[in-house]
Amino acid sequence: MTKLTINNNGSVKIEGDFEIVDMQGNNYGLQGRTVVSICRCGLSANKPFCDGSHKGHFEHDAKAFDLPPRKV
Repeated sequence: MTKLTINNNGSVKIEGDFEIVDMQGNNYGLQGRTVVSICRCGLSANKPFCDGSHKGHFEHDAKAFDLPPRKV
């Protein structure tokens, strides 16, 4: 199972069994990690991974909600 946690004022934490690929389908070498954090603020020097640059520069109160029904 893969779990994504949207952190307040910060990253998206990914835990579990997953792979991360670029637009061409090339894998990022995660070196066996089962937990990584993905940048949401755009300030990381290590995109797509979070490096903590968001601290004091990004505000978002992460509250879960239901999406509207899918359009068919």
